[in-house]
Amino acid sequence: MDIAYLVTPLLTWITVGPIKFLINSIRARQWAFNLVGNGGFPSNHSAVVSSMATLIALREGIGHPAFGVAVTLCFIVIIDANSLRQHVGRQAAAINRLADGQPAHRWLRERMGHTVIEICGGLATGIAIGHLVFALFRQG
Repeated sequence: MDIAYLVTPLLTWITVGPIKFLINSIRARQWAFNLVGNGGFPSNHSAVVSSMATLIALREGIGHPAFGVAVTLCFIVIIDANSLRQHVGRQAAAINRLADGQPAHRWLRERMGHTVIEICGGLATGIAIGHLVFALFRQG
């Protein structure tokens, strides 16, 4: 097994998480531990899938079937991050409003999805890390 295919998603996840935490903390003007998770800039999920697609494109070529699978997975993740999870967040907000003041209600997280800018930031970060791993783990 080529270790680059294992290192790429791990390095991307480890890199993007702290970046997202710092950006969210700067925006909130306090440590944003409550904002860790889904949502925020850059999109962690978009970064991971785009880093793998980039590495596959650089290593195997864009004509390789694995690149087609990777791009398909990118689209699925991006659509999910932008639309489905934003709808889940809107539902959580509506439930929170309806259940406000109920003693048994545990507040639901409302910020779930990503904006287009957050997804683009994730894609750019992932592509950059894919190129970095390609350069560091050059075959030959």
